[in-house]
Amino acid sequence: MPIEKFEMLVEGGKAVANPNLAQKLGPAGINLGQVLSTINEKTAAFKNMKIPVKIIADTKSKTFEVEIGSPPVHELIKQEAGIDKGSGTPDKQKLANLSIEQVIKIAKMKQNSMLVKTLKAAVKSVAGSCNSAGILIEGKQSHEVCEAIDQGAYDDSITNEKTEPPSDKKAVLKQQLDSYNERIKKELEKAAALAPK
Repeated sequence: MPIEKFEMLVEGGKAVANPNLAQKLGPAGINLGQVLSTINEKTAAFKNMKIPVKIIADTKSKTFEVEIGSPPVHELIKQEAGIDKGSGTPDKQKLANLSIEQVIKIAKMKQNSMLVKTLKAAVKSVAGSCNSAGILIEGKQSHEVCEAIDQGAYDDSITNEKTEPPSDKKAVLKQQLDSYNERIKKELEKAAALAPK
């Protein structure tokens, strides 16, 4: 059976025709409009996220299937943090501060596709990805959070798979982020003042 497989990364709900896809599906007699409409329907819930998509086309019967993959960890982190892109200078500027519950939520979504045996290991892996995007967790850098996880600081939240932060936590997270960025700004200004002219 003549089966063709195509893989691509699309923005949720916004797949558009590209020359590469048209060249592959057109000659096979597969309706490109239908393919894109199916992709957009299946990825609509992943707005503003890049999603891996696999198109399996049967060139004989002119039918197709669309399989939607799980968004990459960094896309889920950006969505959870409410940002469009990571920090260009993650060591100098933090864009968001996630709660441990939000990190657990992402870890649960991705655990099956990670090379980890436990949810705790998945949480640590997600925490590491937050660092490169310029995102704090509970007001701390990812390495500090991973140390705290190893010491059992978040065992209750992880064991009970808590994925929603308490309602009063958002204000605390914002305050932690603001004070962290203020401290870094002062350190950078001090270093610039001390630098040889």
